[in-house]
Amino acid sequence: MFVAATTNCFRNMPLEQALEKIADLEYSHVELMFHESNNYLKPSVIQHQLQEVHRRLKNLFRLNPTSFSVEIDTEDTEEYVRQFVACLKLARVMQVVTVTVRSAPWGFPFNREVERLRMCMDEANKRGILLGLLTERERLTEDIETARSLCSFVPGLKLTLDPSHFIYKYPEGNRPNFESILDLVSHVRLRDTKEKKFQVCVGQGEMEFGQIIAKLQQKGYRGALSVDIVPEKDLDVAQEMRKMRLLLESLL
Repeated sequence: MFVAATTNCFRNMPLEQALEKIADLEYSHVELMFHESNNYLKPSVIQHQLQEVHRRLKNLFRLNPTSFSVEIDTEDTEEYVRQFVACLKLARVMQVVTVTVRSAPWGFPFNREVERLRMCMDEANKRGILLGLLTERERLTEDIETARSLCSFVPGLKLTLDPSHFIYKYPEGNRPNFESILDLVSHVRLRDTKEKKFQVCVGQGEMEFGQIIAKLQQKGYRGALSVDIVPEKDLDVAQEMRKMRLLLESLL
């Protein structure tokens, strides 16, 4: 395993500045967030400017791109596929093998979600990309059994584990046990969390980083532990990222 950081940590900065900050904090790997809600790296832009985006990302300030996160904002299936394929093509030329997507919200028909994910998986398989579905509150993957079922119905589909979503708003003793899906994990995102707040300063939450890492090691996980700090008012993101890196590296 190795430690990485997401560009989400500095999402309010221009891309080049965000990458430089991550490198200055002594991270060697980065997860690039291709989200339509971002000010940069939008999938809709990548679709039409693939070569230009690749050119911008060639120099990553000594950072190794370890994974992509793709969030596409369209209900048009054909447009979704075009944008998704563009992101997969970029991943391939940048030698990135892990891509994360979100699952549908609660209430979305299970069979329709399986169809969508099979379509995504087919495109990923064509390009040798490992596809991971993010575990997330208020989405289908919040439920452990549903997450496993989706992977069962979509051969090759994996999970991107974000354990914060299994702590926040869940009282201790009544939290989902995500140990049963660790064998499906292809990527991991981390921050400190407690029941009443999704993100807290490192050391002030209830996240058992050591236990999580040990259990992932038992399952043979060898991928990234991606630090994903959400920028907030009065939060020193750089300081929190530094503390997280040092903590995680000490546990490896």
